[in-house]
Amino acid sequence: MRLAGKSIIVTGAAGGIGEGIARRLAEEGARVIVNDLDAARGEQVAASIAQRGGDAAFFRADVTQGEAVRALVDFAVQRHGRLDVMVNNAGWTHRNQSALDVTEAEFDRCYAVNVKSIYHATLAAVPVFRAQGGGSFINIASTAGVRPRPGLTWYNGSKGAVIITSKSLAAEFGPDNIRVNCINPVFNPTTGLGTEFAGGELTEERLARFRATIPLGRFSTALDVANAALFLASDEAAFISGVCIEVDGARCV
Repeated sequence: MRLAGKSIIVTGAAGGIGEGIARRLAEEGARVIVNDLDAARGEQVAASIAQRGGDAAFFRADVTQGEAVRALVDFAVQRHGRLDVMVNNAGWTHRNQSALDVTEAEFDRCYAVNVKSIYHATLAAVPVFRAQGGGSFINIASTAGVRPRPGLTWYNGSKGAVIITSKSLAAEFGPDNIRVNCINPVFNPTTGLGTEFAGGELTEERLARFRATIPLGRFSTALDVANAALFLASDEAAFISGVCIEVDGARCV
């Protein structure tokens, strides 16, 4: 198994991409902490992983709150004796609309969930990584951070911040044997945020417009992203840091 015994936190893992990542990493032997605000669904994910022979536990924490993220990291260390990888997957978006129509509260939430959460994760996990001789962050950004679509301006900006912040953290903490990488998924209509990204009901007409921008002819899946996370979390990626893997089917516009 490629991740045998590794202690890994996956935030926002009660559904969608985060759930897919948690399941895939557990299949490869990781001891996974499933994190989310939705305790009922998060517990179900952890229990399902355990029923299939994996090692998983749920911990509820709001990733926008520093004290909660510290408690999450402490839980992983107490349960597993260490923390090897932190996957910062929890995300949020405002609705696809004019930048002028997004409220200040929506803007603040977007940056709190998408960007401030990484600040909190860094403060909580870096001391643990340093003490044990290394560790890894995998931050789920988006193709929106490199090829932005109209209507998602503030979300696009938050994901651009995730990308450049990750590169900067990789440069700063590389001497501590701490790796920091990103994954940039393309649109996935099956996540809980699908209708917000699309700006309304996921009609075939709307989906066709998005699909037409992806040369491989389909949307990303949770498994596509999870397989990229598996590689970055594994020892096979031991010399890879400061990169963004675009899981986007060669999206061109």
